[in-house]
Amino acid sequence: MREGSGRFTLWRPELGSVTVSILTAIYLLALTNWSFWSKGWLYLQGRPTTFASIAIGVACLYIALCVAVSVKYAMKPIFIVLILCAASGAWFMDRFGVVIDIEMIRNAAQTNSSEAGHLVTPGFLLHMFVYGVLPSLLLIWVRVRHRTFFAKVRGNLAVIAPALVIALVAGLSHGRIYAATVRAHHDWFETLNPFVPLVTAIQYAAGETSDSNIVAAPLGEDAHVADSPLTERKPRLMIVVAGETARAENFSLGGYGRNTNPELAKQDILYFPQTSSCGTATAVSLPCMFSVYTRAEYTHRKGLETQNLVDVLGHAGVNVEWWDNNTGSKQIASRIKELELFKSGIPGLCSGEECRDQVLLDNLDAFIGSVKSDTVLVLHQIGSHGPAYYQRYPEEFRRFTPECRAADFSECSRDEIVNAYDNSIAYTDHILSTVIDKLRGQEDRLDVSMLYMSDHGESLGELGLYLHGTPYMIAPSQQTHVPFVLWLGKDEKAAYSADCLKAETEKPQSHDNLFHTVLGMMRVQTKVRDPALDLMSACRRPGAIS
Repeated sequence: MREGSGRFTLWRPELGSVTVSILTAIYLLALTNWSFWSKGWLYLQGRPTTFASIAIGVACLYIALCVAVSVKYAMKPIFIVLILCAASGAWFMDRFGVVIDIEMIRNAAQTNSSEAGHLVTPGFLLHMFVYGVLPSLLLIWVRVRHRTFFAKVRGNLAVIAPALVIALVAGLSHGRIYAATVRAHHDWFETLNPFVPLVTAIQYAAGETSDSNIVAAPLGEDAHVADSPLTERKPRLMIVVAGETARAENFSLGGYGRNTNPELAKQDILYFPQTSSCGTATAVSLPCMFSVYTRAEYTHRKGLETQNLVDVLGHAGVNVEWWDNNTGSKQIASRIKELELFKSGIPGLCSGEECRDQVLLDNLDAFIGSVKSDTVLVLHQIGSHGPAYYQRYPEEFRRFTPECRAADFSECSRDEIVNAYDNSIAYTDHILSTVIDKLRGQEDRLDVSMLYMSDHGESLGELGLYLHGTPYMIAPSQQTHVPFVLWLGKDEKAAYSADCLKAETEKPQSHDNLFHTVLGMMRVQTKVRDPALDLMSACRRPGAIS
């Protein structure tokens, strides 16, 4: 079209603000909410009338919300943000079955660029272009017609008020069914995209602002080592391995059909097959397992407000270090020596800010050789963190093939995904067995032990879920049932009844036990240690701390 000035200009359609708002609402609801609709149809057990009623009600709410923010100059930026957020949320919810709650957002916020990069696949970029960028460009192209202020208020209210009334009627018409369904399936409305994830993100940001100035209160300042002086005994060395994304279901030590633990099976270990995690994501589980609180008591804020296991050990005079090959200690080690080995950039082991767990072993001999006093070393693995399981192990551990060698699961079959995951578990088996061998080599000089416990598990396609981070209340066992391995050196083993320890392996255990068990094994006495949660307490022979 030629303007009167003689210049050419691109033709642009013109639509009223209410029309654009309704179209945007319908787009968001129809094309970025597959998880919400599919869950609703499943949970409502195929009741078409009830399903249609909720669809009408939710559509009216979306329309009312979009019309309410159709303010001149602000309308397009707001809608573009909604579209891009909805497109991103839809990818992760539809593809992996995740629920974007506060803990999922916290876990994402605390990751590093390398880990996040595994999720930005070509498939994700294509999805964002089709469902996010193109609709945004279309919105920019359209010329929006706005009425005068008072006419706009009247026109908007003429849409908003009836929409809210219809939504209310739709909700009340099957209210009992909806209430019962939501109580039974908390994840349903948490997938309502993009408004629920956006509200959750705002809540997370507000919480982070209030958390930034928290100073951890002292804990266990009365702690002391209740044992003979070092002049009369060997220094005690305990290595605590905090695993990552290892699920008990794929440990052959617990009965898995594949031999994923060939090396540990040859070691004289204790395996606890009924162990549950505190959370389903590292940002929750890791601070919780090192805290004094049980899973029922723990909150993110409590974890920040209170010192933890490594602090109490320090108060007792135990030397404590944290070696990290993940994304950091989540502030657990902020008051002790922490080595961020994932930043070491060792050729052949590291790429960006990710390294294979061999990096935890490279300087371990030198460290063990330097121990002259009671010491606890925490090794935080990258373990089996997905989706790029194939990057967690070297070539010689490609035992289960063909395995998925992509971060985008759509490129692989489920069997290939499981193969890659099992290879990463077999590599963790090797790492743990090597730690044991290194400790055993120093038994004449040190009283040694190793405790391994994974922070959470992983879904590998069961119930349509992948990865982890599902809210604990609805999380499947694959995300909460974790492996727990304990190895005792000859001196430490002599301090316990073997039959009693064997009986303990047959009992349910959890992250709740870690804090108190480590203190007990290091003979640390303090008022904050609960012997009932120290799973070794009942098995100690007379004369040892109980």
